[in-house]
Amino acid sequence: MTSRFGARAILFAMVCSSVALASGPETKPWVAFGPDGGDARRIAPDPRDHAHLYLGTANGWIYESHNAGTSWNRLAQIGKRDDLVLDSIVVDPTDSNHLVVGAWVIDRPDGGLYFSNDGGVTWTNQAEMRGQSIRALAASPSDPNILVAGTLQGVFRSADGGKRWQRISPEENAEIHNVESIAIDPKDSGIIYAGTWHLPWKTSDGGEHWGSIKQGIIDDSDVFSIIVDPVRPETVFASACSGIYKSLNAGAQFEKIQGIPSSARRTRKLLQDPANLDTVFAGTTEGLFRSIDAGKTWIRTTRPEVIVNDVEIDAENPKRMLIATDRGGVLASEDGGDTFHSSNRGFSARQVTALKRDDKRPETLFVGVVNDKDWGGVFQSDNGGQNWIQRSDGLDGRDVFSIGQAPDGTMIAGTAHGLFRLDKLTQAWNRIEAAPGLPAQHESVESIMTRPPVPTNPNAAPSATEGLPESAPSPSPPPSAEPGKKTRHSSAKVAAVKGKPASRHAVAARRAVALVPSNSRVFDGSVYAVATAGDTVLAATSVGLLTSVDSGLSWATSGPEGSADWRFLATAHQYVVAASLYDVQISSDNGAAWLPVPLPEKFTQISAIAVDAAGEIWIGGREGVFITLDHGKSWSIPKDLYLNAVNNIFYDQPSDRIVVTTSGNSSLVFTVQLPGKQVSFTDTGWNLRFARLMDDHLIAATLFDGIVVQPRMLVSPVAPLATTQAEVSSQVVSSTQTKQE
Repeated sequence: MTSRFGARAILFAMVCSSVALASGPETKPWVAFGPDGGDARRIAPDPRDHAHLYLGTANGWIYESHNAGTSWNRLAQIGKRDDLVLDSIVVDPTDSNHLVVGAWVIDRPDGGLYFSNDGGVTWTNQAEMRGQSIRALAASPSDPNILVAGTLQGVFRSADGGKRWQRISPEENAEIHNVESIAIDPKDSGIIYAGTWHLPWKTSDGGEHWGSIKQGIIDDSDVFSIIVDPVRPETVFASACSGIYKSLNAGAQFEKIQGIPSSARRTRKLLQDPANLDTVFAGTTEGLFRSIDAGKTWIRTTRPEVIVNDVEIDAENPKRMLIATDRGGVLASEDGGDTFHSSNRGFSARQVTALKRDDKRPETLFVGVVNDKDWGGVFQSDNGGQNWIQRSDGLDGRDVFSIGQAPDGTMIAGTAHGLFRLDKLTQAWNRIEAAPGLPAQHESVESIMTRPPVPTNPNAAPSATEGLPESAPSPSPPPSAEPGKKTRHSSAKVAAVKGKPASRHAVAARRAVALVPSNSRVFDGSVYAVATAGDTVLAATSVGLLTSVDSGLSWATSGPEGSADWRFLATAHQYVVAASLYDVQISSDNGAAWLPVPLPEKFTQISAIAVDAAGEIWIGGREGVFITLDHGKSWSIPKDLYLNAVNNIFYDQPSDRIVVTTSGNSSLVFTVQLPGKQVSFTDTGWNLRFARLMDDHLIAATLFDGIVVQPRMLVSPVAPLATTQAEVSSQVVSSTQTKQE
């Protein structure tokens, strides 16, 4: 009796303090909780402490580990930007607090050089290198004050640890540009190798004179990595798009190394084992290769789908090694590279595009991600988002755009290619084996199945359901895209919809046409949103609106006439709202009959929708948030909710609240308490795709950093304000246990 009374008192204090503080900007940063993994780019050790590592990412974040990469902590976001690729990190061997980082941007010639004097907590943008696309950075082994950087403009050198820089490659030389790799002779800092997008170059006098060292290398080879043997500096390895090469005379002549498949020639990283220099590792776009005879023979030690960006070997324990990968994050080996396991605790660089809270188990969450192939799919948390496990068996690497739940509790995933149901026994996703019926009398099943998906708008905002929070992200580019010539996974653009807005649909109460089973074809359309109204599950797809009345086992085409481009769905009680980029329709009977809803005057494009329990429709776009209670005859802007660039609106039925987020540089989440429409807001500290209510706190999806959770705002003698991730975790668990009691 006493225990339960005390727990309820704490819970009451939590709710009251949350409400009291939600009306102003959040004073404490929100905590990132995964899912772990994503794109990892560079691993840099502290020369003075082998267990102290830094990790560079593709979204501007620097992570830190003090236990040899077993777990990671976010340290800082370089330049406060999410588009910087951090492929180069140098830790001063004489002062571990002094770090220099080179950054570049994938889709344009931008970047910079940043330095820190406090162990990476704060960073300064070096003025002379500001805006430069820095692709390589190396410190001289014989003089750590000498740093050399390779950029798209050429080769630059610093003699004072990175404070001042000067170009040492001739500006008029059209060949020594687009520098992708740098190596410095271990004994003579004046000998510098530079690999470009067109063969390698060398200087022996600190840049006064340069010579091409292309003998033996196939012409027009992009040189990704160069290493110089620390004991025998006349031995040089170079990797290029045409293969791996070795020179025994300091680059005067190269010989191509055999044994690595031609499809794996994009070797992004070469590394010699410091304990045995004849052991060489090659990190490629098709796995990690190892040679124990100085490059004569090679074996692959990982799966071929592993894309390796960096390789690091523990200086005090050579059997311990780490690789930084695309999508898979950091992988660790304890046996010299024979086997690997995930080592991503605390590191998250995921693009979460869908979130669904289990209606049967409120503490359980499912999220969908894109651009991570077999490393992504769906993740499940059974403790409110603190810890995640991958739940992607059966999805086969598909991007997940939406997640919903059928009336019987079955989870349904909408992907870039089809619908899937989660089997409760096997915990695997089963594809729905059916093809859509005829959406119109004149269009055949064959034409529907061969028709490409409708293009989507790159600026379209998230759905207002538990589904897609950003309109149809495009698949990631091929991993073999050339440096600087590929599209970044986390900022891939899709084609904008062209032409005039679609005409308003007529009132329709269309009889659904059953889906046609097929042995040779399955439904392969894109599923942008999944929602449930009563006993009906609805899916907005690239071939129109689909409905199911048997919890997703079978589906039928439905919805308004000619509806082949719905992107958004929202439900509340018997109300269903469906929208394309330019049209809105509402149903008041769980999707059986539909009415068109005229948009506000001068409203250009829909990016978010919601419907509340009263049937009031909420829409969002570049012009802000608008609401209507009379099916579009009149629209208004909610008081104190004057926003721009709205990217998500969601109605939380248990609390009778609307949640709104915006794109751009805003990190605010707005909540609107119904029916009085009292507006509150909180600052998350993150740029968001969408946010959802979790009882007395919020959870949100960032652009490129996974899920973040609102800190517990406890004001009680028992539980003070949370200040660390561990404290937040323990309080989330405590709250869940309290509610279960």
